[in-house]
Amino acid sequence: MDDITLILQACHEGKPHAADQLLAAVYQELRLLAAAKMSRELPGQTLQATALVHEAWLKLGDATFQNRAHFFGAAAEAMRRILIDRARKRQAVRHGGGQERVDLDGLEIAAPVIQDDELLAVHEALDKLAAHDARKAELVKLHYFVGLTFAQAAEVLNISEPTAKRDWAYARAWLHREISAQA
Repeated sequence: MDDITLILQACHEGKPHAADQLLAAVYQELRLLAAAKMSRELPGQTLQATALVHEAWLKLGDATFQNRAHFFGAAAEAMRRILIDRARKRQAVRHGGGQERVDLDGLEIAAPVIQDDELLAVHEALDKLAAHDARKAELVKLHYFVGLTFAQAAEVLNISEPTAKRDWAYARAWLHREISAQA
C-alpha cells in the first residue's frame, strides 16, 4: 500500500492529525491537477487553482475513502462540480448570463462566452455516460476536468494505460454523439 492509502486508513480510524497528514501528502498533486484544469478556463477567470483545491477539500469534508483511487476520484468529482456550479452561475440571467461584457477601459465588446455552454453540455452527457459505463465516465472526469494524463488516470482507476486510452476513445465518441443529439 502506498503512503496515501495508509493515511486514508488512519483518517478512517479517527487518528488525530491524520487529516493534516493527508492534506500535506496530496496538496501539491491536487494543486498541479487544478492548475492544469484552470489553464484551460477562459481568460479573466477569478477562480485560482489554489482556491479550487481548497473548495474541493472542503467539499470532501470528513468522508472516508478506501484507497488512493477512491480519494482522487472523489477529488476529481468535487473539482468538476465546482466548475459546473461556477459555469451555471455565470450563465444565470441574474448574473448577466448570455449578455456581452463591456470593457470600460477600451469600450470594446468582449466575445460571448461559449465555453460555459460546452461545459454544461459535457456535464449533462457525462451523467448519461456514467449511467451507461461508470468507469469510462470516471476516466473522462479525471482526464478532461482534472487534467490527469492517461498514465495518472489509469493508476487512479487501477487499469492499464492502453485500456485508459481505449476507454477515452470510446467515451469521446459516445459523448460527441450525445452532445450532437442534444444540439
